[in-house]
Parts: sequence; structure tokens; C-alpha cells
Amino acid sequence: MMASNPRYLDQSLVGERVPFDAVPVVDLGPFLSGDLDARKRVAKDLDAACRNVGFFYVVNHGVSRALIADTFAAAKCFFALPLHRKQEIAIEASPYHRGYFAMGGENLDPEKQRDDGDLKEGIKIGRDLPTDHPLVIARTPLHGPNQWPSDLPGWKDQMETCYAALERLGSQLMWAFALALNLPETYFDPMLKLPMATLGPLHYPPHAGDISEAQLGAGAHTDFGCLTILSQDPVGGLQVRNSAGKWIDAPYIDGSFVVNVGDMMARWTNGIYASTVHRVINTSGRERYSMPFFFDPDFDADVSCLETCRSSDRPPRFPPTTGGQHLLDMIEATFDYRKADRS
Repeated sequence: MMASNPRYLDQSLVGERVPFDAVPVVDLGPFLSGDLDARKRVAKDLDAACRNVGFFYVVNHGVSRALIADTFAAAKCFFALPLHRKQEIAIEASPYHRGYFAMGGENLDPEKQRDDGDLKEGIKIGRDLPTDHPLVIARTPLHGPNQWPSDLPGWKDQMETCYAALERLGSQLMWAFALALNLPETYFDPMLKLPMATLGPLHYPPHAGDISEAQLGAGAHTDFGCLTILSQDPVGGLQVRNSAGKWIDAPYIDGSFVVNVGDMMARWTNGIYASTVHRVINTSGRERYSMPFFFDPDFDADVSCLETCRSSDRPPRFPPTTGGQHLLDMIEATFDYRKADRS
């Protein structure tokens, strides 16, 4: 079933994994402040996590706790608005896939959540490009201005400050990935001139009543892109599925981000790195908030199999594509309003 779902990579093309029972923790501090040997040791830890788990916590990452706390507070202010106010920046009104989506507007497991979609609401905030930017003039998909809520003083500045800090962390993680893959540390830099990054604050209400796969907070899925850097609150609910099919909790760790490999990085590495299925179920009885940051390369970046991930025994397993086309394919399969546009 997984291989036939257009929302997933063909899992038959991905290598075997040893079942894990916890998400590992990677200390990024020595990478950010150490010499080459220290950076290589961190890259080795990251490599081990990505080959088998596809997820890891990152600590000592250099992003201010206060910045994350203030951004969560700003997100909560937006989600507390009445629906008609949030709908003023509805994602359906944006040709650039930016803005607010309501409960059920995203469906991460369309095979099982056929009717209702995910039990969450969220916002998509990308790079805020003016309409006279060359990429916007060229009508490059997913490139353009954001939609910003009105009458929330400082909200835009807060989100843009957080966006910049997480974009910087994304680039640093890509240096570590390059070393882990036996590539020059700056190998990915030419493909990160204008990364397609998206900050996506989310709100999950408590899940009342019986829990079934017909509607979860976030249905079982793998992420679309290259890397996801997730801030989560202490409420919990994130679960990662190991290769034995068991759901493993990924609880809140103070001061950490949860980082995971997406489908794009899995195909870039020829299936060596795991794009792992995960979901969210909020059974806490409380409101849950999280803030994923999806970090992806430039729109025209070639994400064909990396040279260090191919051999005569392991030829390329996925067809070549670009960063932008890969994301467009995934978005089309996931957001209901995109499907309506095609009907």
C-alpha cells in the first residue's frame, strides 16, 4: 500500500532498517564551535541517526530559547482569533501556498483520512518576496509574498526573526550532512542560495472520544522535503514508526529541536537516509502547539542521486527531479484546495 500512495517514496526502494526504541540526541555544539575533527564526530552521530531512524533531537543548536518561546506566544495569539479573522489570510487566496488553513485543510494520510483530514489548523509562512522579485515575475511556483494577519502588532517581525534563525540552523545542518555523506562541507551551498523554507505554526485541539486512523492530529506520513526542524511544546503527541511497525514516542526535550529527514533527502541519498513515517495524536486533554520549519533547497536544485550514495551495487533508485518539482508533487497530493483547483 505504501508504494502505491503518491504521497510517499516507494518504500521498496529504501534499505532495511534495524528497529529503534528511542529517538537519538545529537549535540550540535562541537560542530558549531569546534575544529574539523569535532565537526566530523558530530557528522558521524548525525549520519548514524539518519541511516536507521531518520529522526534525531538536536541540542546546543545556538537558537535562543527566548526567541522560540516568543514565537510560540505569537502563534497562540493568532490561533486564538475567531475563525473569520484567520480566514482573512486563507491559504486558498494565495497563489504561493501561503497563509492559514483550517481544521481538516491538510490531509497527511488521505488513504485512511478520506473524509475529515488532519485534526489541526496551521499557517504557512515562506520567504516574503516582493512582487517585483525576479522569481515572482517569472511566476516561479511557491515564490511570492506572504499573507500577514492584521491588527497583531509585532507578529510579522516575530515570525521573520524566527524564520531567519531557523534558516541559519538549516544551513548549518546541511554542512553537517555534507560531511556525513563524505562530501565537501560546503557542497550544498550552491543549492541554498534562496532556500524554499517554510515556517508552519500548528495548533492541535485535544482529541476527544475514540481515537481512530480515520482522523488523527496529523495522519501517518513522511515529510515532503529535505529537512524538518520541529519545535514542540511539552504536551507531546509526536510518534515515530520504527521498521518493526511499532510507534515510538518522541516526547518534548527542553531546549531541543526534533529534526527529521524528508522524502527529498531520502531520494537525494538514494534511500540511504530514512524518511520515516510519523504522526501526531493529542490525547493530553490540552491544546497542543508545534512549529515545524521545513528547510528545502532552491527551486531549481538538482536532487538526483548524490555521487557518494551510488555504486555498481547500488545504482540510483529514484528518478531525477528538482527541489521545486518534488515539493509541488507532494503539495498537490496533500492539500484539498489544490485538488479542487484541478477539478
